[in-house]
Amino acid sequence: MESNRYHLTSNWQLPAPPRTVYRALRDVEHYPRWWREVREVSRLDDRTGRLRIRSVLPYELLLTARERRQDEHPAGRGGVLEAELTGDLVGWSRWTVAPDGARGSLAVFEEEVSGGATLMRLFARPGRPFFLANHALMMRSGLRGLRRHLAARPTD
Repeated sequence: MESNRYHLTSNWQLPAPPRTVYRALRDVEHYPRWWREVREVSRLDDRTGRLRIRSVLPYELLLTARERRQDEHPAGRGGVLEAELTGDLVGWSRWTVAPDGARGSLAVFEEEVSGGATLMRLFARPGRPFFLANHALMMRSGLRGLRRHLAARPTD
Protein backbone atom coordinates (compact mmCIF):
# COMPACT_ATOMS: atom_id res chain seq x y z
CA MET A 1 0.00 0.00 0.00
CA GLU A 2 1.26 3.44 -0.89
CA SER A 3 1.93 5.35 2.35
CA ASN A 4 0.40 8.57 0.99
CA ARG A 5 -2.89 6.94 -0.11
CA TYR A 6 -5.80 6.43 2.26
CA HIS A 7 -9.08 4.56 1.95
CA LEU A 8 -11.08 5.49 5.05
CA THR A 9 -14.50 4.27 6.15
CA SER A 10 -16.65 5.29 9.12
CA ASN A 11 -20.11 4.01 10.06
CA TRP A 12 -22.39 6.37 11.97
CA GLN A 13 -25.54 4.96 13.57
CA LEU A 14 -27.93 7.82 14.12
CA PRO A 15 -31.30 7.99 15.91
CA ALA A 16 -33.06 9.94 13.15
CA PRO A 17 -34.89 9.07 9.92
CA PRO A 18 -32.73 8.68 6.79
CA ARG A 19 -34.26 11.73 5.08
CA THR A 20 -33.32 13.94 8.05
CA VAL A 21 -29.77 12.58 8.19
CA TYR A 22 -29.30 12.86 4.42
CA ARG A 23 -30.46 16.47 4.38
CA ALA A 24 -28.21 17.41 7.32
CA LEU A 25 -25.20 15.87 5.54
CA ARG A 26 -26.17 17.53 2.26
CA ASP A 27 -26.08 20.93 4.01
CA VAL A 28 -22.27 21.18 4.00
CA GLU A 29 -22.26 24.94 4.58
CA HIS A 30 -23.63 24.32 8.09
CA TYR A 31 -21.15 21.61 9.13
CA PRO A 32 -19.21 24.08 11.31
CA ARG A 33 -22.33 24.47 13.48
CA TRP A 34 -22.15 20.84 14.62
CA TRP A 35 -18.72 19.51 13.56
CA ARG A 36 -16.06 21.50 15.38
CA GLU A 37 -13.17 20.26 13.22
CA VAL A 38 -14.81 21.71 10.12
CA ARG A 39 -13.74 25.26 10.90
CA GLU A 40 -15.09 27.04 7.83
CA VAL A 41 -17.04 26.32 4.66
CA SER A 42 -17.46 28.83 1.86
CA ARG A 43 -19.47 28.24 -1.28
CA LEU A 44 -17.65 28.95 -4.55
CA ASP A 45 -20.56 28.11 -6.88
CA ASP A 46 -23.66 25.87 -6.95
CA ARG A 47 -21.59 22.66 -6.85
CA THR A 48 -18.28 23.67 -5.28
CA GLY A 49 -17.13 24.79 -1.85
CA ARG A 50 -13.93 25.43 0.08
CA LEU A 51 -13.43 23.80 3.50
CA ARG A 52 -10.94 24.58 6.24
CA ILE A 53 -10.48 21.58 8.56
CA ARG A 54 -8.35 20.99 11.62
CA SER A 55 -8.50 18.18 14.15
CA VAL A 56 -6.01 17.33 16.91
CA LEU A 57 -2.77 17.61 14.93
CA PRO A 58 -1.45 21.16 14.58
CA TYR A 59 -2.08 21.11 10.85
CA GLU A 60 -4.92 22.69 8.91
CA LEU A 61 -6.31 21.16 5.72
CA LEU A 62 -7.68 23.35 2.96
CA LEU A 63 -9.90 21.46 0.54
CA THR A 64 -12.04 22.25 -2.44
CA ALA A 65 -15.01 19.89 -2.72
CA ARG A 66 -16.92 19.64 -5.99
CA GLU A 67 -20.21 17.75 -6.03
CA ARG A 68 -20.10 14.62 -8.19
CA ARG A 69 -23.35 13.03 -7.06
CA GLN A 70 -26.38 14.08 -5.06
CA ASP A 71 -28.94 11.30 -5.15
CA GLU A 72 -31.73 11.39 -2.57
CA HIS A 73 -33.64 8.12 -2.57
CA PRO A 74 -37.41 8.28 -3.00
CA ALA A 75 -39.74 8.00 -0.03
CA GLY A 76 -37.13 9.42 2.37
CA ARG A 77 -34.94 6.32 2.44
CA GLY A 78 -31.63 8.20 2.50
CA GLY A 79 -29.34 8.64 -0.45
CA VAL A 80 -25.79 9.18 -1.67
CA LEU A 81 -23.64 12.30 -1.62
CA GLU A 82 -20.28 12.25 -3.36
CA ALA A 83 -17.63 14.90 -3.93
CA GLU A 84 -14.32 15.22 -5.71
CA LEU A 85 -11.62 16.67 -3.44
CA THR A 86 -8.63 18.80 -4.40
CA GLY A 87 -6.16 20.81 -2.35
CA ASP A 88 -4.38 19.36 0.68
CA LEU A 89 -6.19 16.07 0.00
CA VAL A 90 -6.85 14.80 -3.52
CA GLY A 91 -9.46 12.15 -4.28
CA TRP A 92 -13.11 11.69 -3.36
CA SER A 93 -15.49 11.35 -0.42
CA ARG A 94 -18.93 9.78 -0.20
CA TRP A 95 -21.80 9.63 2.29
CA THR A 96 -24.32 6.81 1.88
CA VAL A 97 -27.38 7.08 4.14
CA ALA A 98 -29.81 4.19 4.63
CA PRO A 99 -32.46 3.07 7.13
CA ASP A 100 -31.19 1.27 10.23
CA GLY A 101 -33.81 -0.14 12.53
CA ALA A 102 -37.32 1.22 12.97
CA ARG A 103 -36.48 4.94 13.18
CA GLY A 104 -32.74 5.19 12.81
CA SER A 105 -30.19 5.58 10.05
CA LEU A 106 -26.78 4.36 9.10
CA ALA A 107 -24.53 6.95 7.46
CA VAL A 108 -21.44 5.40 5.89
CA PHE A 109 -18.58 7.77 5.13
CA GLU A 110 -15.98 6.64 2.63
CA GLU A 111 -12.98 8.59 1.48
CA GLU A 112 -10.19 7.69 -0.89
CA VAL A 113 -7.52 10.35 -0.92
CA SER A 114 -3.84 11.08 -1.26
CA GLY A 115 -2.02 13.86 0.51
CA GLY A 116 -1.80 16.74 -1.95
CA ALA A 117 0.12 19.07 0.32
CA THR A 118 3.91 18.93 0.29
CA LEU A 119 4.08 18.46 4.07
CA MET A 120 1.68 15.48 3.98
CA ARG A 121 3.67 13.84 1.19
CA LEU A 122 6.96 14.50 2.99
CA PHE A 123 5.71 12.92 6.23
CA ALA A 124 3.54 10.25 4.57
CA ARG A 125 5.35 7.20 5.96
CA PRO A 126 6.27 8.34 9.50
CA GLY A 127 3.09 10.39 9.89
CA ARG A 128 0.61 7.77 8.65
CA PRO A 129 -0.38 6.42 12.11
CA PHE A 130 -0.87 10.00 13.35
CA PHE A 131 -2.91 11.00 10.29
CA LEU A 132 -5.14 7.94 10.75
CA ALA A 133 -5.61 8.61 14.48
CA ASN A 134 -6.35 12.27 13.72
CA HIS A 135 -8.99 11.22 11.19
CA ALA A 136 -10.58 8.76 13.64
CA LEU A 137 -10.84 11.46 16.33
CA MET A 138 -12.36 13.88 13.85
CA MET A 139 -14.96 11.34 12.77
CA ARG A 140 -15.86 10.48 16.37
CA SER A 141 -16.34 14.18 17.10
CA GLY A 142 -18.47 14.60 13.96
CA LEU A 143 -20.72 11.71 14.98
CA ARG A 144 -21.29 13.21 18.44
CA GLY A 145 -21.93 16.64 16.93
CA LEU A 146 -24.40 15.35 14.36
CA ARG A 147 -26.28 13.38 17.02
CA ARG A 148 -26.67 16.57 19.09
CA HIS A 149 -27.64 18.57 16.00
CA LEU A 150 -30.29 16.05 14.95
CA ALA A 151 -31.73 15.85 18.48
CA ALA A 152 -32.19 19.63 18.52
CA ARG A 153 -34.09 19.89 15.22
CA PRO A 154 -37.42 18.57 14.01
CA THR A 155 -37.40 15.65 11.59
CA ASP A 156 -38.12 16.24 7.90
